[in-house]
Amino acid sequence: MVQNFTIPHSRPTLDESDLFSVSEVIRSGLIVQGEVVEKFEKKAAKFIGVKGAVATNTGTSALHLSLLAIGIKKGDSVAIPSFVCTALLNVVKYVGAHPILVDIDPETYNIDIHDLKKRIKKSTKAIILPHLFGLPADIDEIISLGIPVIEDCAQAIGAVYKGKKAGSVGRISCFSFYATKVLSTGEGGMVMSNSKNLLKKIRDFRDYDNKKNYTVRYNYKMMDIQAAMGITQLKKLNSFVLKRVNIAKRYSSELQEFCNVPSLRYKGREHIFFRFPIQIQGSIPKALSFFSERGVTCARPIFKPIHKYLQINGFPNTDTVWNNTISIPIYPSLTDKEFCKVLDVLKLYLKRNT
Repeated sequence: MVQNFTIPHSRPTLDESDLFSVSEVIRSGLIVQGEVVEKFEKKAAKFIGVKGAVATNTGTSALHLSLLAIGIKKGDSVAIPSFVCTALLNVVKYVGAHPILVDIDPETYNIDIHDLKKRIKKSTKAIILPHLFGLPADIDEIISLGIPVIEDCAQAIGAVYKGKKAGSVGRISCFSFYATKVLSTGEGGMVMSNSKNLLKKIRDFRDYDNKKNYTVRYNYKMMDIQAAMGITQLKKLNSFVLKRVNIAKRYSSELQEFCNVPSLRYKGREHIFFRFPIQIQGSIPKALSFFSERGVTCARPIFKPIHKYLQINGFPNTDTVWNNTISIPIYPSLTDKEFCKVLDVLKLYLKRNT
């Protein structure tokens, strides 16, 4: 069955305000890192509720600089969940540290605190804690372990944990503004913290030239072109989140009798639904092909768990979730017509496979 148009799994939400802001920067002739980046940093820090921020060229760079700033080095260990993209594994390897993989809670998809407690050791000097798919992890309990926590908010800008924005609780927080993230600058990232000392270190690491002394530094700068887009996207962020939540409510209402869907309510936590994962029966590859043939692109929410790349065992919850879960289209620019088509195709599959 050939489709003329396929609904993508992810899509940025852009409008004339983004085009205008970027055009203004181009007209100015000052397109690299400058005053617009500084303005974006201040506005983003204010939105999250922290003292400062440092913009970077990617979310991966933000994570890398955060590990450097808190002093992670060769021989140290950093705890990360296995059910996450390989960016977290990469940054741990960048600094020569050893990754400690942790299983997930199969209900929230976030790191399993009980498994974390079993796996950490004296060499564990940091925990990278993703708020996966837009749901804040239970960060207070993890902070209580006494190990520095880096909040990974790549999928969770705008989410709320116990009345505070995700990204305002840990020692450092990192954000990604990739094209299809909640807030987009095309490529881009940011580090935030209440520690002026850490922010100063990160800012120094980010810019490699015109320094009085030499140490290894990085060319991780964001451009004013990107920052201009980030500022306009930030103005619309609350509306983006509201649209995601409303779509999630509609999906939940329509699909809950056919499959396991995410809970809409978690005590003390406000989910922004960057992803809407559902658990299905049958072969995941066959299901994805079924949807694709009918013009709807779904995907595994995580391409491949890290423990499978490293060929190690002992992550039963992650294995179960990976073998049974798909992510369906959910983003502010999803039209009502597209939503209905996604729903029709999903129901057709689920009715045949329940």
